[in-house]
Amino acid sequence: MSATAQPIIRSRPYRLARLAGRSLVYCATLIPVALLALVTAPLGGPVARWRSLRTRLLGLPPTAAPGRRPGFVAVLGHAVLSLLLGAVALLPLGVELLMVLRGVLYGVVDSGPYDNSWGGPTRSGAWLAHFLVGLPLAAAGLAALIGIAAVHQRLTAGLDGEPRPPWLIPITLLLALAGALLFVAWTHQI
Repeated sequence: MSATAQPIIRSRPYRLARLAGRSLVYCATLIPVALLALVTAPLGGPVARWRSLRTRLLGLPPTAAPGRRPGFVAVLGHAVLSLLLGAVALLPLGVELLMVLRGVLYGVVDSGPYDNSWGGPTRSGAWLAHFLVGLPLAAAGLAALIGIAAVHQRLTAGLDGEPRPPWLIPITLLLALAGALLFVAWTHQI
């Protein structure tokens, strides 16, 4: 055996689960950091916070500091777009929370009777049915969080002077519109 350390090779499911967890935490921080950025935008301080979120939470390599500092309008625009993406992220974050409460903990949060529940009339049948129905919804929610985090990290890279793809801002606005429409439709349903 050689004295040199071999890098640890992680499996694809492990890397995907880690990315999903990091994206979940990253998206959960978007609204508070965006609100802080809106308040501190005149000082120019939020750019360093966005960079640290990218490197610490998403595990991306640090980008080189740009030769020039982004202007007030760029930082303010980024904070507004971040706030919109954070609001959109609330939907899949809510799906994940519901999966825990109504899937994993169903038998604890709903004391019964289970006669008209999915999988009823027994508690274990209802619990299992709600858990199994929640699994694909939780996977879809995690996929959405990964996508939102990827869009936001590309927006943040633009603050460092990296070129932004032309589709980035329209997709961000389209996500915000779709999230708003989904939220309105959901509130009319309940």
